[in-house]
Amino acid sequence: MRAFPLLTAILALAAAPLCAEDFTYKERLIKDLAGCVPTILGSFDAKTGRFGRGIWICTDQHSMVPLAVAYATKHPENPYYKKPEILEVIVKAGDALIADADQRGMWVFRKKDGSTWGDIWMPWTYSRWIRTFALVRDDMPADRRKAWEDALTLGYKGISGSCLGHLHNIPTHHAMGLYIAGKTLDRPEWRRQAAEFMAKVIAAQSEGGYWSEGVGPVVAYNFVYIDALGTYYAVSGDQQVLPALEKAALFHRYFTYPNGHNVETVDQRNPYHASVELGNVGFTHTPIGRAYLRNQWACHQGTLDADLMASLVLYGEEGPLAPTASEDRFVLREGAAEKAAVIRSGPWFVCLSAYTAPIVNSRWIQDRQNFISVYHDQVGLVLGGGNTKLQPAWSNFTVGDPSLLKHTPGDENPVFTPKGGLIHVPSAARLLAEPGPGLELTYGQETCRIHVRIVDERKVEFQLDSTAKSGQPVAARLTALPRLGRPFETAAGTKGMLDNAPLELTAQQIGGWFGHGGVRLGLPSTATAHWPALPHNPYRKDGRANADEGRIEVRIPWDSEHSTQQVTLEIGER
Repeated sequence: MRAFPLLTAILALAAAPLCAEDFTYKERLIKDLAGCVPTILGSFDAKTGRFGRGIWICTDQHSMVPLAVAYATKHPENPYYKKPEILEVIVKAGDALIADADQRGMWVFRKKDGSTWGDIWMPWTYSRWIRTFALVRDDMPADRRKAWEDALTLGYKGISGSCLGHLHNIPTHHAMGLYIAGKTLDRPEWRRQAAEFMAKVIAAQSEGGYWSEGVGPVVAYNFVYIDALGTYYAVSGDQQVLPALEKAALFHRYFTYPNGHNVETVDQRNPYHASVELGNVGFTHTPIGRAYLRNQWACHQGTLDADLMASLVLYGEEGPLAPTASEDRFVLREGAAEKAAVIRSGPWFVCLSAYTAPIVNSRWIQDRQNFISVYHDQVGLVLGGGNTKLQPAWSNFTVGDPSLLKHTPGDENPVFTPKGGLIHVPSAARLLAEPGPGLELTYGQETCRIHVRIVDERKVEFQLDSTAKSGQPVAARLTALPRLGRPFETAAGTKGMLDNAPLELTAQQIGGWFGHGGVRLGLPSTATAHWPALPHNPYRKDGRANADEGRIEVRIPWDSEHSTQQVTLEIGER
């Protein structure tokens, strides 16, 4: 597997001729944004000044930004320019934030499920509020302008004094908002503080083009950094931002499935989500980023979110595109270490991750336990799905008793480390090139390997190997993505519909293969299947997960007679 450092890829693209076609979008987005205004207004309560339905949360007020952009943007396709009724809604929306804030300018961090997570200067809300103020303040009634200015000054004083103490995605977003607040409220010291923080963010970017919040990439949260830096660049012109945006865009160019979904395999914060990532303004400032956006929007084939459109109209840059990627293999290197690989062969896309990390007792940092994903153009993601906590069934291999680690329903403060001798996270991993692309993983005394071979456009073969030195039970696991509401069947004649009901299939009930969702897994005679293997969802206080968040666990135990197991994956005819 040839090495292909990210910097080499950036330099190659920089040297390549740009596409003759410019990427332009603002004319269309202004029209589309205006088309969203009636829907936004339909969610507004004039008595309370609040947007949204159900339990009100401060982030419901983000709708003020697209309204403000529509109000402030003169264009033939925008009938809302300088309309007094739009300004009235915007002012009431900000007044609702003032009414709900405490004496420090903080809101209760409340979620739509009714859970509360303490008080917060909500970064996403403050940045949108200050951007709205910058657009409409000159037209606001004097008393409301003064009230907003006082409230925003109070909030950003708190943010300046308390929220930029460490590098993380939330402080990075705060720094972007603080810079805009410094410009809007004439506080040059805030602009300096924000610029100094952004310099630290740029310096903290990895060689691979991502920002880490543990060990290795946090793919989904990388977009927060890119958005904040891109918006900051648009309002500051700070040229040191551009190389960081270029590296980040190239990272996502490679670690995105052909259907526009994020590759979860290298992500330490979020499992797989079946949605197209639409990018943000940070991608518009480089040819590589614009090429990424054009691809993502083509995958989406729909109208963008009003909040995203507003940001792009305000801060986006149009211009030439980088050439389309043509490599069939890409290896992400950091120093001398090969950390991850993506392989594109015909309709197949395979990702292998060699990122490992110790288990930490934090709900936000997931266990690095699942190291391979397999995607096919016809059916999407087939195997993989990413990482979680308290669920060894998501681990590619386990050594010891998996029952020693599990989620207790309702537990809001679990201990995330296993008891006893269970090892479900390897201490080391490395990419392999022979006899084909693969991984070697170290679990205590055991060395386990996965090799993958793409046979043709419909078939992939896996070879699974493990030592047996520890005397503990060893098992391999492949996590298959479920297609709820679709049937399953086995070689032994077992049939059914995959739904929310638990499913346990013995080796005898499987009989050699398991089929579901247009995919057939050819399995060893000892393999069993289990549904649903549920994750721990860190965004719910009690960690509960629904069936559609689960995986089908295919479990392959080892014994003294088998050090190698073979698995085939075949895609059915349409």
